[in-house]
Amino acid sequence: MRGAVNGGTLIRTAVSRYGSAMSRPSPSVSNFAVWLLLGALLSGCGGSGSSGDTDSPAPPPISVTPPPPTPPPEPINVNIDDPVLTVEFNEPITPGGTSTLVWSDEFDDERLDPRRWFFETGDGGQYSLAGWGNDELQWYLTDSALLENGRLVITARRESQNGYDYTSARLHTRSRFAFRYGRIEARLRLPGGQGLWPAFWLLPQEDTYGTWAASGEIDIMEAINLGGTGGNTVFGTLHYGGESPDNVFSGNEYVVPGSATDEFHLYALEWDPTEIRWYVDDVLYAMQNFWHTASADYPAPFDQPFYILLNVAVGGRFPGAPSPGTVFPVTMEVDYVRVYSGAN
Repeated sequence: MRGAVNGGTLIRTAVSRYGSAMSRPSPSVSNFAVWLLLGALLSGCGGSGSSGDTDSPAPPPISVTPPPPTPPPEPINVNIDDPVLTVEFNEPITPGGTSTLVWSDEFDDERLDPRRWFFETGDGGQYSLAGWGNDELQWYLTDSALLENGRLVITARRESQNGYDYTSARLHTRSRFAFRYGRIEARLRLPGGQGLWPAFWLLPQEDTYGTWAASGEIDIMEAINLGGTGGNTVFGTLHYGGESPDNVFSGNEYVVPGSATDEFHLYALEWDPTEIRWYVDDVLYAMQNFWHTASADYPAPFDQPFYILLNVAVGGRFPGAPSPGTVFPVTMEVDYVRVYSGAN
């Protein structure tokens, strides 16, 4: 190192200078030389490193590989490809008569049973029904319907999904369970708010008399905008006639005592070959005994097996869009669904 050479030169100069005055260096001279040597060594090896030939190659850059992204959680609700259809051809229910339970879901398990329920996804485009035929604004997700504390909970959220601003759930028993006649009931607590459309309803297992609504639709309970412009009103409706747009509908409405959004109420339908009756908390509020279809005689189309649907739609032509004041998330809770046959 250059600093060490300069230090040695200084030592030799100092020794020769003092050596000319005496035959041998005295102890003080020796100590002086040692201190000079140490100082030179420290100066040369501990300097600023600016001399150029003390530079060493820069260490290679450290390559840090980021961890892989966290995979999305596994879905809870998964459809199966090989469901088995059970059809119950029930005996009619007479008002006040005896009945037998033939099917139910009490929602007491850890998760929904895909042998009983099918979980819809998307916007209906897979059926050529974008917006589910009603200009609805939600994208259905399988896991927006979960079991919590012995109840089915359907949650509608304000969140972006595939170009839609809302998500919710729609599930049904098609190709798993269908029935004709008897009584069906569900104990429900409904969501409230502008633009919300909860429903408990039936569609035909087969389009025996043609596409919607020639083969019929039975709305056991639907409501819109509860707690706002919809008040506390629910609707019971039949859809029938010809295929859309030649369909017609008829029905009644009922103001639920208490609160439909804060309390559970029992919504039920009794279905006979020539009469259909609607109840809330076992209070009869509507009855119909006339309908028709374009392709068969009465009592068609309501003489075929139908399957069960539960959903919460957001927006659509019936309720309109949510307002800025609509609170999300919001839920519909289902305590149970039960189907009965009348006495033989």
